[in-house]
Amino acid sequence: MDIGTVIYTWLRGELVGTDEFGNRYYRNKAKRRGKEQRWALYKGDPEGSAAPPEWHAWLHHTTDEPLTEKAAQMLPWQKEYEPNRTGTAEAYLPRGHDRRAGHHAPVHGEYEAWTPE
Repeated sequence: MDIGTVIYTWLRGELVGTDEFGNRYYRNKAKRRGKEQRWALYKGDPEGSAAPPEWHAWLHHTTDEPLTEKAAQMLPWQKEYEPNRTGTAEAYLPRGHDRRAGHHAPVHGEYEAWTPE
C-alpha cells in the first residue's frame, strides 16, 4: 500500500464497508459537486480484479450505494474468485507456447506463407 494513499485515506476518507477478502472501500468525506471520489485499499497486492462485483459496481458509480449482502451471495453458476495471473509464472500459456516447451503443429491445407520478393 502506498503511504500517500494511506495518509490521504486517514485524513479525508470515510469508510463505507469491507468485503469478504478484507479489502476496505472509502469515499471522500467532503461533499463536492459532481461524482464523489471513491477508492479501495486492497488487502495484500493492489489488484483491481480483487474487488467483488458488488463493490466494483459501487467503485465505478454504477450504483449509488454498495449492493446488499443478498447481492453478494454467490449463485450456483458463479465461480470462485481467481486473481489475474497475467505476467506471473502462473500465467496461462496455450499449447505450443515457447515457454511451455511445446511445438505448433505443422500448417496444412491451402495456406502459403508470404515471402518478400
